[in-house]
Amino acid sequence: MDFAYTERAKSLIERVSGFMDSYVYPNERLYHEQIAASGDPFHHTEIVDELKARARAEGLWNLFLPDSEYGAGLTNLEYAPLAELMGRVPWASEVFNCAAPDTGNMEILAQFGTPEQKERWLRPLLDGEIRSAFAMTEPDVASSDATNIQLTIRREGDEYVLDGRKWWTTGAARPRCKILIVMGKTDPNGPDIHRQQSMVLVPVGTPGARIVRSLPVFGYNDNEGHAELAFEGARVPVTNLLGGEGDGFAIAQARLGPGRIHHCMRCIGGAQRALDLMLQRVSSRIAFGKPLAEQGIIQTWIADSLIEIQQARLLTLQAAWTIDTLGKKAAQDQIAMIKVVAPNVMLRVIDRAIQAFGGAGVTDDAPLAQLYAAGRTLRIADGPDEVHRRAIARSALRPFMKRG
Repeated sequence: MDFAYTERAKSLIERVSGFMDSYVYPNERLYHEQIAASGDPFHHTEIVDELKARARAEGLWNLFLPDSEYGAGLTNLEYAPLAELMGRVPWASEVFNCAAPDTGNMEILAQFGTPEQKERWLRPLLDGEIRSAFAMTEPDVASSDATNIQLTIRREGDEYVLDGRKWWTTGAARPRCKILIVMGKTDPNGPDIHRQQSMVLVPVGTPGARIVRSLPVFGYNDNEGHAELAFEGARVPVTNLLGGEGDGFAIAQARLGPGRIHHCMRCIGGAQRALDLMLQRVSSRIAFGKPLAEQGIIQTWIADSLIEIQQARLLTLQAAWTIDTLGKKAAQDQIAMIKVVAPNVMLRVIDRAIQAFGGAGVTDDAPLAQLYAAGRTLRIADGPDEVHRRAIARSALRPFMKRG
């Protein structure tokens, strides 16, 4: 295995890092001030639009897409350090048009969309003109098993009729969200439980499709806008089907693999940001007559954080390398492993940083509390830790069970 960065990756690391230093970190306070001034927690800030234009002009745009027809054509290994840099500030990925859930939605539209669907929805997403949402999780079933979903997609003539509820549909509350990719059952009684599901494109504003409420995370109305949705006889043309009938489960798996590793890359960036803030804090804060940095327990926190971040970073790179060289299926175990490891490392490092900051750590004066809320959510999103651990254990047991 070779995790060495290519010359292209090295150049982009330098350019993205410089952009973060020059434009993103200096505008963190302004970003929050603009949201507060608008009175809308999901407000699309003026500073993000300004920085998006600058990033695109500098060629730092759609870096996540390995398809060179639509994106930068980077490998996962090349993209990993870039996503890590963006992950240091929760809203930075949007500046580079690399924010979830749009990234996963663009990937499956590029892979499975018809020419008409690509022109209507993929192109404005690639251009950063609109946002999107992915509606799979439901409130009434254990959605970690996607075969449980209950929303129905019933064909009537040249239309599909949707009935059911979704929640934790990230991005749906954003004013620029214009398209929902909705997973439901077109063949609920089919013999193959993995062929019962399909995906359809539902434009925002479709009669019968509405937002029930937004869902805060630990009291934070995340600017991405998590929402609960109701579909009550919502109708869309059959041409809005993504892929074929029965392809929904397979498309979801195609989407979630890269999506999970992208989350992990950003988690490492969040952990590194927390460590950097902790290092600054303990070097300048005096307690009991000396800097906090001279306290033995603080030095243990720093060392443990450095070790854990590097371990997680290397596991992420291994997963990325495996996807690039052997494919997503061969990388399933590594993706599951890092999906467990990265959010937990992020939480441990942030927790230490909060402790080092004292009372300031749990306020909004530092980004630690918001980073913690986001990291804790990722222990559930895209499959909870327990499901990934189960998959890892089953993979390890498989050859031994066959012998029996």
